[in-house]
Amino acid sequence: MSGEVRVRLADVPDGLATRVGGGPYGICIARVGNDFYALADRCSHQNWPLSDGEVEVLSGTVECTKHGSTFSLKDGSPQCLPATQAVPVYPVRVEGDEVVVTVE
Repeated sequence: MSGEVRVRLADVPDGLATRVGGGPYGICIARVGNDFYALADRCSHQNWPLSDGEVEVLSGTVECTKHGSTFSLKDGSPQCLPATQAVPVYPVRVEGDEVVVTVE
């Protein structure tokens, strides 16, 4: 099932992860300047919400607070152990004053 999730730009602070509803696990939206990324809000290692984690701007990752795995904001791939599987990523675009995530 596909659809769109919309959130106001003002509700997505720069350099932070934000949880919104959608998809099977919720969506973690991260903003880095004018770039937006959307991942499933679930660590592939321990089913922990990624939106609770810290966005590392320089490395382009979000960290899972449960065991410290980090995931690429661009493709969801794990960047360090203990996670070994990628998390789903979703297409993102900005329309006016909204961030639009397409959930496939």
